Amino acid sequence: MYTKIVVGTDGSAGAQIAVGAAIELARLTGATLHVVHGHKLSSAYHLAAAFEVGVVPNVVESDEAILAESHRICEEAVAQAARVGVASEAHYVAGDAADALIKVATDAEADLIVVGNRGMAGARRFVLGSVPNKVSHHCPSSLLIVDTSHAGSVT
Repeated sequence: MYTKIVVGTDGSAGAQIAVGAAIELARLTGATLHVVHGHKLSSAYHLAAAFEVGVVPNVVESDEAILAESHRICEEAVAQAARVGVASEAHYVAGDAADALIKVATDAEADLIVVGNRGMAGARRFVLGSVPNKVSHHCPSSLLIVDTSHAGSVT
C-alpha cells in the first residue's frame, strides 16, 4: 500500500503522536519512513535588526544550536523506528516546516505524508494549524492528519 512515508516532527508531544502513527503504518506496510524537521536559521534581516537595536548576536552559535536540536529531534524518531524494525531516514531542512515536508515528499516520491493537527480544541478544531493546512493544499501525495489533541493529557 505505502512504500515511502514522510512524517514531520518538531519534537513536541503532539508531534510524537504523529510520528508513532507513521512508524506503525510503515511497520505494517514495509514502507521506508522519512522523518522531517523544518527549522529556521538566523537570516541577514535578523542580524541587521539586532544591530539596529544595539544587540550583537552570536549568529553562528545560535544556528549551530538550531541545527543540533534539529538533528536530535530527527534522530530520536529514527531510533524509535529502528526499535520496531522500520527503515528510516532523517531530513533536516532549513525553512518553513510545511515547505520542508512538501519538498522531502516530492524528492522521495512519497506515497503518504503524516502530520499532526497541532492539538486544537473548541471552535479552533475546525481550522487546521498552519502546517497541516498548508500541506493539505500543496501535498504531492496522500495525507494523513493525526489527531494530536490528547497530547500531554493524563490517561
